[in-house]
Amino acid sequence: MVLRSVLLACAFLLCGSTSAEPFRVDLELVLAVDVSYSMELDEQRIQRQGYVAAFLEPALIEAVANGPLGRIAVTYVEWGGAAVQVTPWTLIDGRGTAAQYSELLGRQPIRRIAFTSISNTLAFTRRLFDLSPFEGSRRVIDISGDGPNNSGVPAPVARNSTVARGITIDGLPIMLKTQQPDSASIPDLDAYYRECVIGGDGAFLVKVTDSSEFAKAILRKLVTEISGQEVSRLDRAPVRPAQYGKDYNCFIGEEMQERMIGR
Repeated sequence: MVLRSVLLACAFLLCGSTSAEPFRVDLELVLAVDVSYSMELDEQRIQRQGYVAAFLEPALIEAVANGPLGRIAVTYVEWGGAAVQVTPWTLIDGRGTAAQYSELLGRQPIRRIAFTSISNTLAFTRRLFDLSPFEGSRRVIDISGDGPNNSGVPAPVARNSTVARGITIDGLPIMLKTQQPDSASIPDLDAYYRECVIGGDGAFLVKVTDSSEFAKAILRKLVTEISGQEVSRLDRAPVRPAQYGKDYNCFIGEEMQERMIGR
């Protein structure tokens, strides 16, 4: 009943009068999770379970409680070539609401979406902040993925537009196929995310190289983002112009897609 009330309140605020005052929180956090066809179904299930489990962990609850206001807002997005908001913006202010959110997320069906468009996803999630009934001291997009951008505008274009709005982008590069890469993966995805995707104050990435690491990596990343303390000590992630053929080629995904089309 409490969960239903929270979700109804969020829906009312999203659809109601634009004059409503936003509810202040320490952090507005978008969890943008890759569900493209390059992700195997068992990998998707393990990934989802990692997020479901994280909201039950005492370390996450403590990180929320230690914030100046002791509350955050979170929404969960799944993406491939397009993006879908899986859960509405939801308030997390303690063990109870965190457990309710974990249950809500766990009930959602697993989906798959063709292509990999980091840029479309960043554009979609930027709009979610405009629709949010909350106002966070910090705004963060936490984006996971197992391949480079291959649809939409180049990733750095969307990254730069996002960072210009004061939104931080953190990355969770999923590198499970470095030994046997497929047509959508690259062996140095962590470098791609570092150079072409993440950006903003305190931006950082945590890579996953084995499916058994999902839960630990997700929890570590969420606690870091929620606490803001470790993030604030990290150097600002450099935002560089998109490079072609020197330093780092941020168009590698588009080139791979072009080669596949040209076969």
